[in-house]
Amino acid sequence: MYTQQAKRSSLLRYWTTRYALTLVIGLAIILIMSVLWIRHSTLENNLNLNKYMAEEIADRMENSVANDIDGPLKIFPNILEDRSKILNSKKEPSLYIVNENGKVIFSNVRSPGVINSFVSSSFFSSKDTVKKFRLDSPPYDIYVVKSAIEMENGEKGWVLVVQPEKELTEVHQEYSLLLIMIISLGLLGWGAIYFLSRKLTSPIQDVSKAAKRIEAGLYDVNLSENVPQQEMYELIHSFKEMAQKLERLESLRAELLAGVTHELKTPVTSISGLLQAVKDDVVTGEEAKEFLDISVKETSKLQNMIGDLLDFNAFTAQAIPINIETHNALDLVKEITYQWHLAQGNEALSYDINATNTSILVDVDPMRFQQIMTNLLNNAKHAMKDSGHITIECSESLTQLLITVTNNGPPISEEEQPFIFDRFFRGEKKKYEVRGLGLGLPFSQMLARAMNGDLFLQASSNEGTSFTITLPLHTD
Repeated sequence: MYTQQAKRSSLLRYWTTRYALTLVIGLAIILIMSVLWIRHSTLENNLNLNKYMAEEIADRMENSVANDIDGPLKIFPNILEDRSKILNSKKEPSLYIVNENGKVIFSNVRSPGVINSFVSSSFFSSKDTVKKFRLDSPPYDIYVVKSAIEMENGEKGWVLVVQPEKELTEVHQEYSLLLIMIISLGLLGWGAIYFLSRKLTSPIQDVSKAAKRIEAGLYDVNLSENVPQQEMYELIHSFKEMAQKLERLESLRAELLAGVTHELKTPVTSISGLLQAVKDDVVTGEEAKEFLDISVKETSKLQNMIGDLLDFNAFTAQAIPINIETHNALDLVKEITYQWHLAQGNEALSYDINATNTSILVDVDPMRFQQIMTNLLNNAKHAMKDSGHITIECSESLTQLLITVTNNGPPISEEEQPFIFDRFFRGEKKKYEVRGLGLGLPFSQMLARAMNGDLFLQASSNEGTSFTITLPLHTD
């Protein structure tokens, strides 16, 4: 069934677009809050200025006008002009002088009587100096600021400063500056995240390109590890290590195919030739028996190689069970080594066993442990070319048994030591001298770890090569 592939964007585009969206939303919220704050601050400031204007006018009226507020107001236009200059007002507010009865006696508007339609007498008697009123036609809000005019014979009237809320909150330059600042911050923020995202995604793109090369079977990746971010360094370093290991595994796979073909073909060819010689009576008598004995040995080797391959595959698939039992480690080591040495029938091979304690109880599968020991002993024999001495030492730590198998043969090269536990790996010298599939050590290590232990190379030098097996001690 065909399914349409989802559209995917680049990492750089993904993060920059989402950051830009987040930035726009955040700056929009800041802009709205700033506008509201500026509007509120402007309203408060202008109301305070109107209060100051009303108080100033009332004070000058008190000093310039006689006790009768209905007297001459020639000075009033000058007061308005002076206040407008001082306050730098673009739009002058509506000013009213009302007497003690609420009658408008002077105003700078054409229809001064309109003040009586929305300013009630209760406002003059209240202690409020600022009050907001709602006009219906057309609907809008206005603020009225009052200041009392007091004469020698008592309060005689009020100065009213009236101005629509729209004019009190009107701001131009501040909004322009705020908008310029918000846009600048948005561009700066987006530019910063674009630059940083591009710098971050650049090595990721390189890794992506390298992955495509590996997918195509090209393992020669060239990635720079000179990056400041620790996570990016670890990613690139791990990727390069992976590429090198894949290249090595690919090489081992090719060698395995060639090696398995050679290792299996050689005994089959030998057996076929020997049996054909017996069949055609090319050899008879004792020589024919000898040919048959050789064929049996070659068949046994062939079976062992196939068995190793089958066992390894079965164990990696977790198809081989492990049966843990409690045994005396020294007795197991002695019995396994004795049987192995007896089967070799070679007096040029010698061994000795040293132990710090004659009774060391361990939890182990004896059959799997024998496989590990046999592999290590066979490797030691091959390294010494069937002639030398093997030392086996048994010691214990707080929780583990340590069995070290040492041979006095030539060392493993430093270049090959990191790979000796890789499946199908065989050293340059060993692959031409000893038949095998390179599964002995990795299979033995897997068995040891399945028994909660381990197998590792202890040391390899001109004095000899040592492998150590660790197994858990028995606990009551």
